[in-house]
Amino acid sequence: MEELLHYTWKYKLYPPYGLVTEKGQQLEIIDPGLHNSDAGPDFFNAKIKIDGILWVGNVEIHNSTSDWYKHHHDKEHSYDSVILHVVSRIDGKTFSSEGREIPQLQLDCPKQIIDNFHELINSSKYPSCFKIIPFLDKMMIHSWLNSLYVERLNQKSKAISERVIRKDNNWEEALFVTIARNFGFGLNGDAFELWANRIPLKVIQKQNDSLQQIEALFFGQAGLLEEEQGDRYYTELRREYNFLRAKYSLTPIDAAKWRFLRLRPNNFPYIRLSQLAVLYHNVQSMLSRIIDADDTKKIYSIFSCGASEYWNNHFSFGKETTSVPKSISKSSISLIIINSIVPILYSYGKHRGDDTLCERAITLLESTKPEYNYITRIWEECGIKAENAADSQAIIQLKKEYCDKKKCLYCRIGYFYLKTHH
Repeated sequence: MEELLHYTWKYKLYPPYGLVTEKGQQLEIIDPGLHNSDAGPDFFNAKIKIDGILWVGNVEIHNSTSDWYKHHHDKEHSYDSVILHVVSRIDGKTFSSEGREIPQLQLDCPKQIIDNFHELINSSKYPSCFKIIPFLDKMMIHSWLNSLYVERLNQKSKAISERVIRKDNNWEEALFVTIARNFGFGLNGDAFELWANRIPLKVIQKQNDSLQQIEALFFGQAGLLEEEQGDRYYTELRREYNFLRAKYSLTPIDAAKWRFLRLRPNNFPYIRLSQLAVLYHNVQSMLSRIIDADDTKKIYSIFSCGASEYWNNHFSFGKETTSVPKSISKSSISLIIINSIVPILYSYGKHRGDDTLCERAITLLESTKPEYNYITRIWEECGIKAENAADSQAIIQLKKEYCDKKKCLYCRIGYFYLKTHH
């Protein structure tokens, strides 16, 4: 497997002495080079000695010599700088586009590494590296978690930047869509994003003096005001929405997009839409408010609101229940901070070249309570406990981008597992 050969070369798991090229020349590896994840040779700026002569250049790795020709490297000038072709099987000679013969090294991945790798990727238990976690260095784990949450933050930042571009570089519009998606809390995230993209923010801003008008706009665009019958409040919202729909040429989404099955009533789209309406009724220039909120308490205060009065004794239109205020819980606000506010601050800071905003985003993440879900519970049982939201985001990144994709060769925990006798 080529990936394992890459791994063996990168981490110097080959014998330190006694290596020879296919022609029997003495080979000494001074520096394996820098791993290249983009186009071009696999390792840059390697240093090797062949029969005592120092060579500096690039290294290419394949399963067999013939792969060099399958990938047409013999016709690409970018591979003329290769000074060594590392393969598991030599089945020919290697030539550059200039006709220069390139030395080859036949290298085998250590059996222990192969066995441990297959054990990792074939294990039915999650995480498959659970055996060694209690014995890992705490500083290594801390460092790896730091790298993972920054990696996840950059992924989310990229998604927001793409959303900003789709919104003609309007950050307030992109923020509205980002927050709205978060109000779906997983199950209805896609529906909320689709819905938010159907509502121009300028229309909300023109109606924000009246909460009822914003609710009419929100419920109407959600496709939840299509029926003619309903109670008095429903009828008022429907009449209001039909006026706004005609005035602004609006098109609602299909109400079938909303999912209710296995949802707690407090998470019903009706409640979340009303809470979002109250939020945007209370707060104008949301991005500025978030940027000006220089501590966690101020962020919490922005989102500490509830649904409108009608929803105190309703979970859906026309069906009265016991009166209970439908406030956004602290745990829900924490998720909004983690999944919307921190990525927006970080992305906007990168866009503006403002390191202070990026640092504030990270500080906000580190000062927010961790998510508690089946992923964090499993890792806690293994010995890695999330102390804050940065840790829980790191653990989620670890599962989704490494464990689920079987990218153990790129994981620092996987690195120790592969090298360990167990």
